Amino acid sequence: MKILVIGDVHNEFKMLNQVISKTRPDLVLACGDFGYWPRLDNAYSLSEIKTQGSVIRWCDGNHEDFFSLEQRSTNELEPNVIYMPRGSTYTLPDGRTIMFFGGAFSIDKAWRTIGHTWFPQETIAQRDFINLPKTKVDIFITHTCPLELLPTLLPYNEFKANDPSNAALSRLWEMYKPKMWFFGHWHKYLTGQLNDTQWHCLAEIGSDERYIMWLPDF
Repeated sequence: MKILVIGDVHNEFKMLNQVISKTRPDLVLACGDFGYWPRLDNAYSLSEIKTQGSVIRWCDGNHEDFFSLEQRSTNELEPNVIYMPRGSTYTLPDGRTIMFFGGAFSIDKAWRTIGHTWFPQETIAQRDFINLPKTKVDIFITHTCPLELLPTLLPYNEFKANDPSNAALSRLWEMYKPKMWFFGHWHKYLTGQLNDTQWHCLAEIGSDERYIMWLPDF
């Protein structure tokens, strides 16, 4: 199974189509800020996505329409384009379990309109820890990172400090200790090791830095 992990898409769905056409993955795992804005007239619709036989599973970022996400009747918002709520899991054919946990704080919220282009639900909160899986989790797909990685990441964007989502993700890391962790949000490619967890921060789509990578075996 060919599994591609991608950073922030930001509703650049034509560019996403190009990536899928070139790489032909079976599964795409997207690390938030996918670009779900069904109520914005000037936004691309998810119907623009041409999955070409791939399945896309994405977590929310901080830039999504959370009102519309909460009103959805299904997680499959378009054929083969599947929203993965916080704490949801997916088991790969090889038995590895992925947990999705989106959310982060918007540093540009002062320039956005509450309930329309900004939502308080963007930040990870206690409510998101209800009904967490009781199974082993091998891979995390999140939007931002745990507190432990901030010393590495903050030199690239100091304004993304003081996000309670980081502390929440630290708690998740302590609970599950995944082997691999992928996230976006920082628009920068970095990689490293957090104890036994190999982590990758992916840049945003179209960046000169790495914004896609194949999911490796352990």
